[in-house]
Amino acid sequence: MAHQLRIALAQINAFVGDIAGNTDRIIDALRLARQRGQVDLVVFPELALSGYPPEDLLFHAGFRRRLDIALDKISAETTDIAAIVGFPEYEQASIYNAAAIFSNGKKIANYRKQCLPNYSVFDEQRYFTAGQSPVVVSIGDVPVGITICEDIWEQAPCRQAAEAGARLIVAINGSPFEVGRQQQREQVLKDRASETGVPVIYQNLVGGQDELVFDGGSCVVDSSGEIVMRAPAFTEGLFDCRMTIDGEDVVPEPGDICPLSSDEASIYDALVVGVRDYVQKNGFPGVVLGLSGGLDSALTLAIAVDALGADQVEAIMMPYRYTSQMSIEDSERQALAQEVSYQIIPIEKPVAAINDTLAERFAGLPEDTTEENIQARCRGLLLMAISNKTGRMVLTTGNKSEMAVGYATLYGDMVGGFAPLKDCTKTRVFQLARYRNSISQVIPDRVIERPPSAELRPDQKDSDSLPDYAILDAILDALMIDDCSVEEIAARGYDKQVVGRILGMVRNNEYKRRQAPPGVRVSGRAFGRDWRYPITSGHRHPEKWNRPG
Repeated sequence: MAHQLRIALAQINAFVGDIAGNTDRIIDALRLARQRGQVDLVVFPELALSGYPPEDLLFHAGFRRRLDIALDKISAETTDIAAIVGFPEYEQASIYNAAAIFSNGKKIANYRKQCLPNYSVFDEQRYFTAGQSPVVVSIGDVPVGITICEDIWEQAPCRQAAEAGARLIVAINGSPFEVGRQQQREQVLKDRASETGVPVIYQNLVGGQDELVFDGGSCVVDSSGEIVMRAPAFTEGLFDCRMTIDGEDVVPEPGDICPLSSDEASIYDALVVGVRDYVQKNGFPGVVLGLSGGLDSALTLAIAVDALGADQVEAIMMPYRYTSQMSIEDSERQALAQEVSYQIIPIEKPVAAINDTLAERFAGLPEDTTEENIQARCRGLLLMAISNKTGRMVLTTGNKSEMAVGYATLYGDMVGGFAPLKDCTKTRVFQLARYRNSISQVIPDRVIERPPSAELRPDQKDSDSLPDYAILDAILDALMIDDCSVEEIAARGYDKQVVGRILGMVRNNEYKRRQAPPGVRVSGRAFGRDWRYPITSGHRHPEKWNRPG
């Protein structure tokens, strides 16, 4: 006789290192599922107990002891409900990325991740030993195979589980956000289901962890690979799915299918979650940022307010003699529209004091970018002083295009604790600003439409030093995403001399990026965990260009 297997997918925001807190989150989800009634199994994400990625915390002896205590607490909560929980498993000198299966108040099985990613942002081979065998457990009379994250991207683990008798595969994940990634995941799920003839449950983590953001999007595919349920992205919660069991057939019942968001919407959501969790998990009471009247700071302000609320955001306009009246007016309009604390602090006096102090040392030398950088460093000093006095973290407002070519000032506009736009090119910043204004207009139109300028000298434009951003960003994508050479990028239709100059700028400014704050990763390759170019390197294009400081 046909019956049901009732499963709840727990998209939780695990906090790396907070084993006690994560244990409470897991137990709270189990109790909530029990209160709802009619739930046989609750599925938690990869390394839910430790948070993902725990990195070198895994080597700490106290960390290991806390895990053992936590597993006992979770086990005691499963007397009338089953659970699959990701955790680091220690056995002698080895550590495994594992999934514990609990039922009837005890751990009934343990699966060890077989495929350990060691590319992009992943370093799992540094920490973990690979598992060797499939694990199939009976949950409500259904043989369930377990996989963990990267396992689903390879054919062997799912095939092994099906060959071992699995009629349903549950894949727990700690898969970080990347634009377009959900579509890739679902294609992989379709492939695995079609190959094995077995439905697949994909369960993912949510929340921000340093530069990574996990977007949830847990979903279910039937044995033909069709999506029958999809949980919302970037949302914590318990999301139900039902399986009808008829003999050996396991058929997922149709459930809610949350639509996929546009690229701009999903990136913006990732930035909001990344800022929110970085600020809150690190215990800051709020943020402060320099509001210049330009597009980058305008978008950063919008993200900060959406992430934290206006009461936790402070904006400072720091004009100098080159700051246009338009910039001052637009900054005030943005601050008023978003109801944040706002102050104007001119930098004429501190800049003059520094120039006077250095006048004798610089006598006879022409003005250059040194004087421009003094302006930026005065602004950075003021922001950091406010941060020190109030405890609010400074948000850096620079974008990926600027970080790539060094169009930023060390200890100036690069100061801060977190850089929301660090992985957003200027082209992407324009797109995100228009997207945010489509929800409600918080950025004045002329901030988006006016030519970008650092306003560090009279009539300055970014185009004085850089090619058009559409060209620059396309060249940067070819370098960073596709690892193309000068010749290969030029073959795509770009001027070879311009390409050579841009790649030289990228390589010459690695030292700056190493001193930049972390920021949210949203692309296929960001400056951070998956960009590891040497600072000192003889591999340079003959035409060198650098913006000192």
